[in-house]
Amino acid sequence: MAMVLDERCCEACWHSPTRPCPQLIECLLDGPLCHESEACAIRRRESGARQRRETVARPAIFVGAGTCGLGAGAGKTLDAVRSYLDERNIAADVIEVGCIGLCAAEPMLDVQLPGRTRLAFMHVTHGKVAGVLDGVFAGDATGGQALGQHRGDGLEPWADVPYVDEHPFFGPQTRWVLANCGVIDPAQLDEYIARGGYRAFSRMARTMTPAEACKVVADSGLRGRGGGGFPTGRKWQFALGTSAEQKYLVCNADEGDPGAFMDRAVIEGDPHRLLEGIAIASYAIGATKAYIYIRAEYPLAIRRLEKAIQQAEALGLLGHDILGSGFNLGVVIKQGAGAFVCGEETALLHSIEGKRGMPRPRPPFPAVSGAFGKPTVINNVETLANVPGILDRGAEWFSAVGTDGSKGTKVFALSGRVELTGLVEVAMGTTLREVVFDIGGGVPNGKAFKAVQIGGPSGGCIPAQHLDIEIDYESLKAVGAIMGSGGLVVMDEGTCMVDLAKFFMDFIQRESCGKCIPCREGTKRMLEILQRITSGRRSEDGEAALERFRGVLALGHLAEVIRDASLCGLGQTAPNPVLSTLRWFRDEYEAHVYDRWCPAGVCRELVGAPCQNTCPLGTEVWRYVAHVARGEYSDAYRVIREANPFPSICARVCHHPCENKCRCGTTGGEPIAVRTLKRFVVDRVPPEAYVPEVRPATSDAPRIAVVGAGPAGLTAAHCLGAMGYRVTLFEREAEPGGMLVAAIPEYRLPRDILRREIHALLNANVELRCGQALGRDFTLDDLLGEQRYQAVYLALGSHESRTLGVPGEDLEEGVIPGIQFLKAHNLHGQALSRGRVGIVGGGNSAVDAARVAVRQHGVESVTIFYRRTRAEMPAYQEEIEAALGEGVVLTPLVAPVEILSRDGCVSAVRFIANRLGDRDASGRQRPVPVPGSEHVVELDTLIAAIGEQPEADGLSDLTLTRRGLLMTHPDTSATSRRGVFAGGDLATGPNTVVDAIAAGKKAAGAIADHLAGRARGPAPRVKLPTTYVEPVEVEEQEGEPIRRVEPPQLPAERRVGSFAEVELCISESRARAEARRCLRCDLDFTRPL
Repeated sequence: MAMVLDERCCEACWHSPTRPCPQLIECLLDGPLCHESEACAIRRRESGARQRRETVARPAIFVGAGTCGLGAGAGKTLDAVRSYLDERNIAADVIEVGCIGLCAAEPMLDVQLPGRTRLAFMHVTHGKVAGVLDGVFAGDATGGQALGQHRGDGLEPWADVPYVDEHPFFGPQTRWVLANCGVIDPAQLDEYIARGGYRAFSRMARTMTPAEACKVVADSGLRGRGGGGFPTGRKWQFALGTSAEQKYLVCNADEGDPGAFMDRAVIEGDPHRLLEGIAIASYAIGATKAYIYIRAEYPLAIRRLEKAIQQAEALGLLGHDILGSGFNLGVVIKQGAGAFVCGEETALLHSIEGKRGMPRPRPPFPAVSGAFGKPTVINNVETLANVPGILDRGAEWFSAVGTDGSKGTKVFALSGRVELTGLVEVAMGTTLREVVFDIGGGVPNGKAFKAVQIGGPSGGCIPAQHLDIEIDYESLKAVGAIMGSGGLVVMDEGTCMVDLAKFFMDFIQRESCGKCIPCREGTKRMLEILQRITSGRRSEDGEAALERFRGVLALGHLAEVIRDASLCGLGQTAPNPVLSTLRWFRDEYEAHVYDRWCPAGVCRELVGAPCQNTCPLGTEVWRYVAHVARGEYSDAYRVIREANPFPSICARVCHHPCENKCRCGTTGGEPIAVRTLKRFVVDRVPPEAYVPEVRPATSDAPRIAVVGAGPAGLTAAHCLGAMGYRVTLFEREAEPGGMLVAAIPEYRLPRDILRREIHALLNANVELRCGQALGRDFTLDDLLGEQRYQAVYLALGSHESRTLGVPGEDLEEGVIPGIQFLKAHNLHGQALSRGRVGIVGGGNSAVDAARVAVRQHGVESVTIFYRRTRAEMPAYQEEIEAALGEGVVLTPLVAPVEILSRDGCVSAVRFIANRLGDRDASGRQRPVPVPGSEHVVELDTLIAAIGEQPEADGLSDLTLTRRGLLMTHPDTSATSRRGVFAGGDLATGPNTVVDAIAAGKKAAGAIADHLAGRARGPAPRVKLPTTYVEPVEVEEQEGEPIRRVEPPQLPAERRVGSFAEVELCISESRARAEARRCLRCDLDFTRPL
């Protein structure tokens, strides 16, 4: 405490607890007020500047040593810093600070050199300390660990280093409660006072009555930050108006919510702010004793509080006759056992009294009869930490921020599936989208945002469609959530909402005090229903599905009973997680109940192996991977071919959704390279290893017409032919394959492999007719009428490109739709591009067009123009990487506004620059044109590849959706006309190859049921593993983990002008090594015979 104890300038201006002075804090900040001494004033101001680190006499190194930092290795970082300084004989101060909030960047380390601004570095583990400090002492702060620099008046800034307050995580925040966290030394009272600490309390004790203090807080609009948001000033006024010889102030620092750690961080990083808030509140209500109720699991926070209390008592800011005001206050730390129910105020009071923490009925309310039967006010840490600022700057300052009913800021513990986790303090009224995406950086690994869970176990889930909701007490209540203590957990597409509700219900049921029957028994019954919904089918009887359905109906009724009849607020809000997930994610409950399927791939008994569960074809991925590991390649091929009629094609162009759910990837590692292993198998094993059984068609077998010989149509025709039906396959082009042959270039899908696989599907029962188009050569009436087909399956692909909608697009030469360009090359061998080629778009078609164009003769350059950044491009990342490696240029954040011409040909395109604005429903930021940024790019060929859509020729008498697609039944693929079925792009819009194959398989089964007169219900979505494959013994080895295998690529120089296949096959040794990485999820369900 250098400023207070060691730097007294003279006896005349020294004040001690035994000689209290009402203006002590002002004296310490500005110099003596009790006598005139300019020298004393200068010393005080200089000392304050040193405590604020406005300047340092020697290097100062700050290490974030809060609990989160220590958990990330900050203890070792501290040791490494001290060793570094000792070894180099450098005199420097090493200071332990709290968490600045960016927990994702821990361990954090700051360095301040004399005369220079303070630098912040992230991820400074002990092994990186020397490199960071060497760079700073050498004058270089631009290393990869640099987060930014803090602003400092009169200090020399570091060149090319951004400011911390401009960082995306910190920039949008309004840091009032967290202002000092991670900045000051929490063990030094001097530093808190030097930044204005205790000034509000000192002024209040000297100039305000308790009633006036209560009114200021009431006028500010501050509401309790620990739960329901009761107005703080009104609560204080109730207590002040209650006559009693003894009153108590209780600070609830017991964070029982999973995912909440705000209070801990505030106490660890700025304990005196809390003590000042406690002192102000106690003065305002007339309390002479205050309790801080904190869980024993917070040892660092407790040590910081204990020291802060000792310091405040030593300076006369706590204790007897504080600052000569006649006000007495003692502060006691009461350690709790961490019971969730003690978050309820009456249960907390029982715990303070030494009793078991159990709620009691109200009234009387604690403000009338609380701890030990005396009037008591209970506020949480964040509420009290707001109070010093309100008393210092005024009610108007605080109420100027926020919404009409919710003033000030709110601290959230941002965690879960978000890039930047940590403590976030934002103004009330900030949208959830801003918190999750602008501050938190969005969902990692390209996953889709699904929901946020806010308010802890008593809170609720808010889905993506409400991301733009403004955060305040009323708006959250309207969507079934509460502010709660401020835990905010982000969930992505991999989160099962039913499992989440079960997790919270299990937590609440175990934490229930058991005093009231509705909470004790009701939560138990709700948990049992959720467990039954997520349990497996292996032991079910015929009534199980009905029982599950009844259970879902009972959940809502039980929730209402628990909410209305429970004794305390925790019991009354216990059903919230179930109610909110039922409200916003009812489809997931229905999938669990009716389909016995977990869409997120989480509920083990409803998933089996996640890879198989995710595959649209239900391929036993785990099984063929296991066979590869054992060297049983023919067995692996048979497993693949049994589910997939296009094994070689999918080994090259499948978008491998199985890898997104692979537990090797979702548990922190890298997913198995499933498609690469499939490629190894199909290249090694001849197709003859699996010969599908085909039932001969009789002369009276029903006739079926399949229109469109793409992946959906070919699959349906093959499956129906194998069943013994007579199938005619109509294709508009000169050869079958649809988008496989028309849109996918040969360097991705060699034509000999494509044609061989298609030919193998055309069995004796399938007749192929090419050059036949629906609407041109025949109609649906023709097929079902005079040609006497008993059923028709429409499987038309997306062969029509969307237009740009800009002037000049109708030029006769030089402007080419993307699909037309790809068809010209893939079907007819025509090279339509020349000179300087531009492609507008960011999807797979745009990248395919660019990679085809760059290979064509007469092309000088190829540039992709995209309206967003590369990160938002929907094309496969590996395809973008390959295109850039082949010489394609990517120009992001531009959009065409006009196509210019010369002599009827394209000469240039006028573009306008974009910036990224607000986010749309998918989470991507919308491109916003930048006024005055129009510019002209000279081009000779422009390819418009912004999307495709199915053609609607011949479909006028069928019902369409709002998107212009055919309306089909989700289980049967039936359209609005009897006997007519549809699938693939025609029903879903542009989709993937494997989804089209799955649509064809489903339609084949539905058509067979229709012709046989069988009712068709939902097909089972999940097939649990049943075949045991003995695992391979894998020796555990120390050292670096085995990395995911990456397939070799044809060298870029050999791709010039060549359409040879780019992605090559891996070796046998690498394939087996990769397969051995599999965690074998199937072994949870299978056993050796």
